[in-house]
Amino acid sequence: MRERDRTLPGDPGVFFFITADMAMFAVFFLLFMVGQFQDPEGYRASRAALDPVLGLTNTLILVFSGWWMVRAVEAGREGDWRHARTRVLAAMLFGSAFALTKGYEYYAKVSAGITLTSSEFFGYYFAFTGIHFLHFVLGIGVLAVTAGKLTKPEGTKTLVWLESAAAYWHMVDLLWMVLFPMLYLAGGTS
Repeated sequence: MRERDRTLPGDPGVFFFITADMAMFAVFFLLFMVGQFQDPEGYRASRAALDPVLGLTNTLILVFSGWWMVRAVEAGREGDWRHARTRVLAAMLFGSAFALTKGYEYYAKVSAGITLTSSEFFGYYFAFTGIHFLHFVLGIGVLAVTAGKLTKPEGTKTLVWLESAAAYWHMVDLLWMVLFPMLYLAGGTS
């Protein structure tokens, strides 16, 4: 086994950040579950105002975006920087579709009079999806910088950057994979 195979891909600092960030979200999710336990009917009624098709659409968009990042890292590890860059750009394109869908969903909710203060559930909904969206925007920025770095690759240094960007992007995907069922599908306890 090569030395590189025994380490985390990318920069260890990125994995520290990802771990800390996921721990913060775990606390948020715990608070949400406590609220849902205390007011299952209120959460159920609020959840009914969400469109699970939009949530599923965004889930699929992020899955495909993450797939393109996997393919980008594969190309980078083979030294095929041109294809790595193309695949990062494809991930960004899918990311743009996520932003448009999420923007439409926010617009529809606010137009219907549903805001952060409409209910405890929607307070969490807007807080969680808003924080996730900030992570998403940062991720798109990281992917844009990565695509730029791939135009003039510097070997291992560029690969570490690409792997770090992919790890962060997968965290954004993973957070959504938890948010989607928790917000759109899960029922309250009776």
